[in-house]
Amino acid sequence: MMNRNFMRQAQEIQARLAKAQKELEETTVEGSAGGGAVVVTMSGKQQVKSVRIKPEAVDPQDLSLLEDLVLVAVRDALEKSQALASQKMSVATGGLLPKIPGLT
Repeated sequence: MMNRNFMRQAQEIQARLAKAQKELEETTVEGSAGGGAVVVTMSGKQQVKSVRIKPEAVDPQDLSLLEDLVLVAVRDALEKSQALASQKMSVATGGLLPKIPGLT
């Protein structure tokens, strides 16, 4: 009886995880730098979807500034995407995810 209960719970968690993964694929976050001069859109699965750069962010004499802005925007989007993924997966597993090695 206890084994059936465990298997049912495992199947429910698996279904919730699949749903969370699909939601993460469809959800996007934005990271920005330079007051919105560079904006990176990323999926909840950490895939970069787009990079927007305002013309005023481009100075041919100082490309290192643009490179830094892009890097900061990507890192910002990545942090937001990882936080979103962590939250969705935690909800899907009922808070068990941090306790299961290899799933975080």
